[in-house]
Amino acid sequence: MAEKRDYYAVLGVARTASEDEIKRAYRKLALKCHPDHNPGDAGAERQFKEAAEAYEVLRDPNRRAQYDQFGHAGVSGGFNGFGGFGSAEDIFAHFGDIFGDLFGFGMAGGRRGPRAKAGADLRYDLTVSFMQAAKGAEIPLRIPRKTTCDECGGTGAAPGTERETCAQCGGSGQMRQSRGLLQFAMPCSACRGKGYVIPKPCPKCKGGGLVHEMYNLTARVPAGVDTGTRLCYRSAGEAGANGGPPGDLYVYVSVEENKTFRRQGQDLVIARSVSFPQAALGHRLVIPGLESELEFEMPKGTQSGTVFRLPGKGLPYLGQDRTGDLLIEITVNTPTSLNAQQEALLREFAELEKNKPLKSVKKMMRKLGKAMGMEDMES
Repeated sequence: MAEKRDYYAVLGVARTASEDEIKRAYRKLALKCHPDHNPGDAGAERQFKEAAEAYEVLRDPNRRAQYDQFGHAGVSGGFNGFGGFGSAEDIFAHFGDIFGDLFGFGMAGGRRGPRAKAGADLRYDLTVSFMQAAKGAEIPLRIPRKTTCDECGGTGAAPGTERETCAQCGGSGQMRQSRGLLQFAMPCSACRGKGYVIPKPCPKCKGGGLVHEMYNLTARVPAGVDTGTRLCYRSAGEAGANGGPPGDLYVYVSVEENKTFRRQGQDLVIARSVSFPQAALGHRLVIPGLESELEFEMPKGTQSGTVFRLPGKGLPYLGQDRTGDLLIEITVNTPTSLNAQQEALLREFAELEKNKPLKSVKKMMRKLGKAMGMEDMES
């Protein structure tokens, strides 16, 4: 018996190839070497079986890991040697018959049995608080989904019975009609395209092979997520049919708004209003942070609309070792009503501004601050 070739070499991909790269390589080879496209070509049929065997191992993460560690010995016996694979099986057991499924007709000679069908992907919309998004969180979820029936193992047949090959279509699931050189395929009316019938359905799943369950999952929300972030949990979707792989679960995150912070990407923005004397003479601001309160010395002469930046006090970047900043937006309030003392002091200040004697202006500002209730004005 000839020694088996390396599965990666068979498909022409690197050992680091992704699942999609492996799938594309297999599909390309199978389309090229399918026995129906190469009648009488034993070499093409052998290459087709070899590619399909390689794909069956490398498409499964667990079997691929075993193969990477132990070679062919790690997966021997699991593929049953591809007995009878040839024209009775088909690349389209995984991808769908291109001609039959997409255009409604097929090539002569193509027969297929019940196809493995991947389970449906599921979506779950998760709303998290601002602080959960900022610091990360683990949130328990209960996901409704379909799973393989434990009574019949997914066959749909009652325990102790089996599915039977459809007598009308011979297990192909299709009835074909010739139109010149083309064959038009229609789903078999007896088995509804499945290729089999169930004389005695399983009482638990009613012959469907799947049952509903509530699946418990802990969603690990990473720190720094934003609305629209999608978390993927492989194989946590619905079970497949006829041995097909389960689907995936996609958790879409929405982050609640926060009354204190406004978000700009991974930066946080906080607005602070100060009085005219505080802006002119400088002021110490105490502002909230994600972990604790922060102090910031606002410099003298700060203008309304000035934005100060505190580096590294924002939100983490996903998958990166860096953090956004905290931005402080300053608005200088102009008083809308003044008492007699405040108005007199402002007029005096305006007169002093004409000649700008520095000491007198500072003195007047301190007076104005006291008059406006700012006892902590800088001396």
